[in-house]
Amino acid sequence: MELRALTFIDVLQPQLAGFLQTVAQGFLPLDGQASLLVEIAPGIAINALTDVALKQARVVPGMQIVERAYGLLELHAFDQGEVRAAAAAILGKLGLAETDRLAPRTLAREIITGIDGHQSAIINRMRHGQMLESGQTLYTLEVQPAGYAALAANEAEKRAEVRLLEVVTFGAVGRVWLGGREEEIGQAAAAIDETLAGLPGRAAAPR
Repeated sequence: MELRALTFIDVLQPQLAGFLQTVAQGFLPLDGQASLLVEIAPGIAINALTDVALKQARVVPGMQIVERAYGLLELHAFDQGEVRAAAAAILGKLGLAETDRLAPRTLAREIITGIDGHQSAIINRMRHGQMLESGQTLYTLEVQPAGYAALAANEAEKRAEVRLLEVVTFGAVGRVWLGGREEEIGQAAAAIDETLAGLPGRAAAPR
């Protein structure tokens, strides 16, 4: 198995927790819980990691997704120690260390001020989170591996009063859409940059 992403969220923020509740098909996470996201290849092998985590730690799965190329697992609990124990069990199963994951790579990052009403209407049709208003500032992020998108969104919500519009945490790339005032979006963007830059891991092989 290839460990693509392994990221620990210490405290799920209210908007991200609420967003996950709209898209998760497992046990729904609550704000204030700790969360772990793991992404591997091949995708179907995620079942073996879910098995070992649930047998060795008191956590519950919010998402287990097998898509075309990768598998994603999200686990959560109020006890951070149990979530970290689940991470340790998964790493033990893989025979790897946390730093054997891929380091996050930002593929695209944009801040668009004074968003036009027609564009905000299009975005509002596809989002699962908050609404974007005409004239607000829009932030978009595309990151690889996809599992890091949830951490990025959570750290942005910690730092600034932004609206979480949409998060994609699985697939070829992860994506985040945020809305709000320009100053707040700038603070959120800085938080995301700092968080992703501070995650050690191996570099992806060139294509």
